[in-house]
Amino acid sequence: MKRGMYKCRLVNGLPVFALIVVAAWLGGSPEIGASGARSSGVEPKDAQVTLIKNATILTITNGTIEHGSILIRDGKIAEVGTNLKAPANAKVIDASGQWVMPGIIDCHSHIAIDGDVNEGSVAVSSMVNIKDVLNPEDPSVYLDLAGGVTAANILHGSANPIGGQTVVIKLRWGKPASELPFEGALPGIKFALGENPTHANFDAPPGIPPRYPATRMGVEDVIRQAFTGAQEYKKKWDQYNLKRAAGEKNLIPPKRDEKLEPLVEVMEGKRYVHAHSYRADEILMLIRVGNEFGFKVRTFQHVLEGYKIADEIAASGAGGSTFSDWWAYKVEAYDAIPYNAAMMTQHGVIVSVNSDDAEEARHLNQEAAKSIKFGGLNETEALKLVTLNPAIQLGIDNRVGSIETGKDADLAIYNADPLSVYAVVQKTLIDGQVYFDREKDISARAAIEKERKDLLDKEKKAEEDAKNEAKREEDKAPKPDTDTKPPQVEIGATGDAQ
Repeated sequence: MKRGMYKCRLVNGLPVFALIVVAAWLGGSPEIGASGARSSGVEPKDAQVTLIKNATILTITNGTIEHGSILIRDGKIAEVGTNLKAPANAKVIDASGQWVMPGIIDCHSHIAIDGDVNEGSVAVSSMVNIKDVLNPEDPSVYLDLAGGVTAANILHGSANPIGGQTVVIKLRWGKPASELPFEGALPGIKFALGENPTHANFDAPPGIPPRYPATRMGVEDVIRQAFTGAQEYKKKWDQYNLKRAAGEKNLIPPKRDEKLEPLVEVMEGKRYVHAHSYRADEILMLIRVGNEFGFKVRTFQHVLEGYKIADEIAASGAGGSTFSDWWAYKVEAYDAIPYNAAMMTQHGVIVSVNSDDAEEARHLNQEAAKSIKFGGLNETEALKLVTLNPAIQLGIDNRVGSIETGKDADLAIYNADPLSVYAVVQKTLIDGQVYFDREKDISARAAIEKERKDLLDKEKKAEEDAKNEAKREEDKAPKPDTDTKPPQVEIGATGDAQ
């Protein structure tokens, strides 16, 4: 996690809450009625056949198809090619002059979280889970859809050496929190190295004592101690399960430890480690600790000095999820270079470019394009940084990340080459449903602005009515008798009151 994230802003001249209402006009977005009830607004099941035609299709894995078509059935890509015919019941999207690419996947995001992203009161917070605080009404979900993002890795913050559990979501705007998680995606956990978990950049709040660790070597110790405990915990459960399988009776199971169970899952390969990291020496440290305890880091997040040790990262099997060109925003970021993504790629590391910021996620296509200038990646390699590569890192590449038959129809349609600074998303589809439509968004803005004005006028009138009512009540209240004279006090010869 970087700096603090914004809470409200203007987009295209409209406040965020207005854009939320705009979303009510879109397929797959919430419809807000007079009662305040919300419904998904997606098309009914019998309408889930769609043909996108006349597009330039960037498949990522099988080249570019000019004047191509994509047939979508029940949320999946049924066919990809040219001259495909639409079934009688199909919805047709004419993408003439437009470009279709796989939906963008953000491997490091903090959107859709209700409250703070950090449980920073303890050094190991592996018992908490971001999935428990998903907020489907966060406007950033809709705004990132407008940037072509269809899936995101929602991470705990970086205040702890071992942070909370993470979840991969699809940006199904208008759906309840229970329908955001990406079905079948392996869960993760956030680790953090460097300045953030040592609280090097800020002091503890008043009344709160400083928390261990305060040094980089302390961070390593916390991680090692936690996994030592997890090993012992796993051993107890393994022994119990063996005895139970052998038919022993009257066994008492070990006490459950919700802090250690996620770490056991890490050692068993059932949970991915996503490690916030900057410096080369610390990255190598965590690789060694992983080897010691039998787990692998799935992704090094930020990994700004990855170019220095790209061979070692590749050999460990870890991926790198980095910024395109951010540097020098704190001391441990001073050695960052914009060639990082390309250099790691050229040394065999699976690399993605992430946002770590809701606004940055709206133009990840442009962030990926920078690696063409800085490092000489070709266009397909650049697009992989925000599509197939993050899908591989999150273990969902069998479902998304490229345009292939059988994969989920998670797509972004642009009005120009997505690697161009002039490219603007026209539609974003998830599971074959349109969740963002720029044309509908724009056409609804006048009505939204009118509704906004009407609501503000109504609020102003209510305030004036309340003031008038308060004045009427004040006028009705009995007034004190101001004509009554105070009692006279006689003063004696001695000057004392009688």
